[in-house]
Amino acid sequence: MGIVETRDETQANNPLHGITLEQMVKRLVGHLGWKDLGERIAIRCFTSDPSIKSSLKFLRKTPWARKKVEALYLAAIVKQKRLGRTKRRSSSRSGSEKGSGE
Repeated sequence: MGIVETRDETQANNPLHGITLEQMVKRLVGHLGWKDLGERIAIRCFTSDPSIKSSLKFLRKTPWARKKVEALYLAAIVKQKRLGRTKRRSSSRSGSEKGSGE
């Protein structure tokens, strides 16, 4: 049981825990598009007749490319989530401040 607890503690700090490579690629394509994705990570599976299937096949066999996708995912998607939370917090604060001044 101690091993499982340690593993869970380690994964609790991993922002990629529970996110599949397919989910990462689909969200990056949805967020950036194939063209921009291919410019940011210059690999042929993103630039020459790109598809989710061919990209996944290449990324699963190529650890250095997968690491680049994971890093870009963290930078683009997770950062966007954090910014969204910050905007929601600041807008709810400004709303409560307006209400208290009236």
